[in-house]
Amino acid sequence: MTDAIAQLTERLEGRMPKVALVLGSGLGGLVDEVENAVRIPYGDLPGFPQSGVTGHAGQIVAGDFAGRQVLMLAGRAHYYEHGNAAAMRPALEALAGIGIDKLLLTNAAGSLREEMGPGSVMLITDHINFSGTNPLFGEPTDRRFVGLTEAYDAGLRAAIERAAEVTGIELHKGVYMWFSGPSFETPAEIRMARIMGADAVGMSTVPEVILARFLGLRVAACSVVTNLAAGMTGNELSHEETKDMAPLGGKRLATIFRAMLADEALDG
Repeated sequence: MTDAIAQLTERLEGRMPKVALVLGSGLGGLVDEVENAVRIPYGDLPGFPQSGVTGHAGQIVAGDFAGRQVLMLAGRAHYYEHGNAAAMRPALEALAGIGIDKLLLTNAAGSLREEMGPGSVMLITDHINFSGTNPLFGEPTDRRFVGLTEAYDAGLRAAIERAAEVTGIELHKGVYMWFSGPSFETPAEIRMARIMGADAVGMSTVPEVILARFLGLRVAACSVVTNLAAGMTGNELSHEETKDMAPLGGKRLATIFRAMLADEALDG
């Protein structure tokens, strides 16, 4: 991983961002708003994952966004692609190695609440790991026993809430449940998830949260709702629906992030 850190540092050409964003479905267009940008394909960096999911580009874009130096990861690797929950570990270790200390994660998710329909944005307040796996399996040190009581940083969450208020965008809040995928959940699983306290379901993000906390990064995460979950409408779910609907909520979340990153209080 030392090689990836060294190469990333060299390619950044003196840029020293402290904030990184992982762009899920519907937010990939944000990279086009980065000014003075440098683009680095994941394939150029040792250990970085190659995503095989349509809508996930697989590149780092670093530069100026909303008056702040940022680094964006356009695309992620998912557990369901290769059965490796730690697929994003090399990338996150490299980010920590170059000085990133705040990580903003995004995803597309299914809603378990009728009032939080497609196009909505949800701030994740906590998660339920229902996948049966963990990205720290095999970690040999006692650092693997990561506390997750404050997995989602209170200060970053407050900054996102302020930004939503300033922009006038409705921001839902709730618990995200991670299913392994790649098949969608069944109606019975959705009924179970609701009983367990979930507000949204999806196939990503939780591994990155665990890894980021393991690495000492502050984390916040938001979901873009692309559909009501299985059994709520009578319609079958599909990845095409996810890709079609993600841009609606993605535009709202992008507006929130612009306001958040322009907030000087974020430096605290």
